[in-house]
Amino acid sequence: MDLKLEVVPIPVTDIDRAKRFYSEQVGFTVDLDTTISGDIRLVQLTPPGSGCSIHLTTLVQLPPPGSMQGLILVVDDAAAAREKLLENGVDASPLRHFEDGEWVDGPGEPWNLYLFFSDPDGNGWLVQERPRDA
Repeated sequence: MDLKLEVVPIPVTDIDRAKRFYSEQVGFTVDLDTTISGDIRLVQLTPPGSGCSIHLTTLVQLPPPGSMQGLILVVDDAAAAREKLLENGVDASPLRHFEDGEWVDGPGEPWNLYLFFSDPDGNGWLVQERPRDA
């Protein structure tokens, strides 16, 4: 039996603002934007090349907006990803790696190069570089 993680709900306060951020600034593809009934709206976006999407939601039963932390995107080139995010107005951190329990600026060993950004509600993302030979 296959078990595939395909959608992660992201709690936000303003779906339109979050949709613009993820699609126009981060580069996710808008897969679906529909109103199910009344105030229930489904907006689903997918990072380029990913098999997993995000679902923007304002539903009350989920954790509060800004509570999702440590969501990870994997890229081939962290420096290029950072430059693209900065060009699109995203406040992305410097490139960093984890060493001796601390975040240190610059690259580390394979799989140890990251940058960080948050959406307008404070949901936090890590972008991790995949080694070229992986």
